[in-house]
Amino acid sequence: MDAPTIALVLVPLVLLELSLMGYALYDLFQEDRRVRGEKVIWALVIVFVNVIGPLIYLFAGRDESRGAETGGVASAPSASIAAILATWPTLSATQDAAVTTTNLTKRYGAGIVALDHLNLAVPSGSIFGFLGPNGAGKTTTLRLLTGLATATDGTATVAGVRIGGTDGRLARNIGYLDQDPRFYPWMRGRELLVMVGQLHGLQGAALRQRVGEVLEIVGLQDAANRRIGGYSGGMRQRLGIGQALINQPRVLFLDEPVSSLDPEGRRDILEIISRLRGTATVFMSTHILNDVERVCDRVAILHLGHLVVEGPIDELLDRYAQPIYELVPEPQQPGAIDRLAGVMRGQPWAHDVQTTPDTVRVFVNDPKVAGPAILPLVVSSGVGLARYERARPSLEDVFLRLVAESGSQITPPVTIPAWGLDGRGRR
Repeated sequence: MDAPTIALVLVPLVLLELSLMGYALYDLFQEDRRVRGEKVIWALVIVFVNVIGPLIYLFAGRDESRGAETGGVASAPSASIAAILATWPTLSATQDAAVTTTNLTKRYGAGIVALDHLNLAVPSGSIFGFLGPNGAGKTTTLRLLTGLATATDGTATVAGVRIGGTDGRLARNIGYLDQDPRFYPWMRGRELLVMVGQLHGLQGAALRQRVGEVLEIVGLQDAANRRIGGYSGGMRQRLGIGQALINQPRVLFLDEPVSSLDPEGRRDILEIISRLRGTATVFMSTHILNDVERVCDRVAILHLGHLVVEGPIDELLDRYAQPIYELVPEPQQPGAIDRLAGVMRGQPWAHDVQTTPDTVRVFVNDPKVAGPAILPLVVSSGVGLARYERARPSLEDVFLRLVAESGSQITPPVTIPAWGLDGRGRR
């Protein structure tokens, strides 16, 4: 049935129903007030069934007839949704950064520049190592990104939220562990997590469930009801990570999370951080390079407030780590280390020679030349070797070289862009 025919049938019916409804309303207010409520309900039902229902059918039939006339081609709204969906892969590829900074700068007073035009893009779900010697500007950067300080210049976004706002959106999307966290010693571990959860708006069963989950993540179930004053340093650090996780943050900021811990405590904290990969973006500031190499996907090196280099760890090692040859003399050879070091330092292919009480490390510019030349030099020195090998350069080697080369003459930072095939900076 076409639309004109439907209209000819329905319009008289609609006019008749409206007339009847008018009479019903007049009759309604002539009756006892005690029955008005029941009559109103029935009147609304009659209106819907007899008036609104046909009108819906009328317009639905019109849309259906249009679809038939166009041969089943999607209407304009459907086409728009399809167009939006088609853009999603591009949007996710260009917006898949949990932290971005553009010329982020912080100055204190006159002439003190703690951070100078920092540009970063931290991939979502990664564990990002933010490296630098003491005084490089790492803590200043974290304070800016968490809203605890205000930038002098530049902009940044964290979890899609621009820093500097006062609406609380940033706090809802981040967690933060300070370099030197302080907790009330008289509180119990569980009580602290409950308090922090309440500050984030959690209540009742949801709060209890989240506190239990966090205690399990950080391994403090058995100590949850003990007073924090009796916690060890490692336990307090785990509790600090727990309070930072209570609101399920999209970005977790950790400022030197293992610097004050013994080897066992460092191992435990690093295991917790490693387990967070993919569930939150971890932005970890530290100067302990071996720990970064163990858990981080991507790193940035900061020196004197300037970004020196940024990229995936493997890419940095491949690009900047110089080949290293390690020579370990046999024992009972007085002066062997000094003789070996003296011979190696005189070679044009030796970039640097470092010694320990029992090892000589030779950093070379050209391994194709150095490799065949080293052993004849060892023989000529009269030193017998217990071990000779080409060692894999470490992140510490890259760090020390780049920081030393940058010195006070800061060059533009080198960014290694490829985030890798796995989305975390590895190829």
